[in-house]
Amino acid sequence: MTETSLAKPAFELGLYSFGELAPDTDPRERLNNLVEEIVLADQVGLDVFGVGEHHRPDFVVSAPAVVLASAASRTSRIRLSSAVNVISSDDPIRVFQQFATLDLLSGGRAEIMAGRGSFIESFALFGFDLHNYDTLFAEALELLMLARSSEVVTWPDGKHRAAIDGRGVYPRPVQSPLPVWIAVGGTPESVVRAGALGLPMALAIIGGMPERFAPLADLFRRAAAANGHAGAPALSINSHGYIAESSQQAADEAFPPLSTMMNRIARERGFAGMTRASFDASRSLRGADFVGSPAEIAEKILWQRELFGHDRFLLQIIGGGMPHAQVLRAIELYGTRVAPEVRKALAAG
Repeated sequence: MTETSLAKPAFELGLYSFGELAPDTDPRERLNNLVEEIVLADQVGLDVFGVGEHHRPDFVVSAPAVVLASAASRTSRIRLSSAVNVISSDDPIRVFQQFATLDLLSGGRAEIMAGRGSFIESFALFGFDLHNYDTLFAEALELLMLARSSEVVTWPDGKHRAAIDGRGVYPRPVQSPLPVWIAVGGTPESVVRAGALGLPMALAIIGGMPERFAPLADLFRRAAAANGHAGAPALSINSHGYIAESSQQAADEAFPPLSTMMNRIARERGFAGMTRASFDASRSLRGADFVGSPAEIAEKILWQRELFGHDRFLLQIIGGGMPHAQVLRAIELYGTRVAPEVRKALAAG
């Protein structure tokens, strides 16, 4: 197979969603809205849309490839990624087949973002022992990469997966190789693993000051160089955000759904919740969240570009508790006003 002919921009701008589901929302409506968001992102010229995997009642997407395949038939250029696939509790051969199929359907626009997941429900659901959290991911990633590189796979008995004796893995994707990103949440060991493998890395920054994460970007690139990978692998920064006509409007509309989600997770995990004061602080230039007017969001993306030297930025708009029309307007502003300003500034050097 040959590489897709779709041109890749020097700096990619995109979105990702976990398909957040408010208690009073029909799952059918939420999924249809999510596909519509992907279609609009394609229409306004954004580069990437990622969809995450969860197995909880407050998220509607458990099968990212299915959602992305629906969007593939209604889009023409936007890259379609998971965000993430929890490969630790899945069969990596099946994950590869799903995304190879998506790649064929989309004409070479599929990507896998592999991660260990921010929630643990999938482990018990699919019969995996959570005590094997680290070794499950390492073994699954190794087998995923083998399926990506070899049409015929030979795999000895692993700790968690039966042997494969020279079996073909089909279909093969348009892209060769099918892009695989490693998603990390700030663990140095995960950063080093991605760099050592020479794989692109998606770094989620959803709290604190972004400067704290800059050493991880350096660690990632040093690990790649130390393992003989010529040229630094791509780096993505993924963060929460929302865009409206004015800064105040963006804050007032984003705070309710974002705080509802973050405070629910805070209660589960025993950490401090989000207040309006902490939310407002996070919207500053040196905060984690991208909530503001188009000019503010463009400025913040460019500021972080100086900080990280990254190749991609993905914005997560918390859509489950927000009117769909507002989500669509935020996507429109991102594509028609933020993206052109960022691209123009980067082109000017």
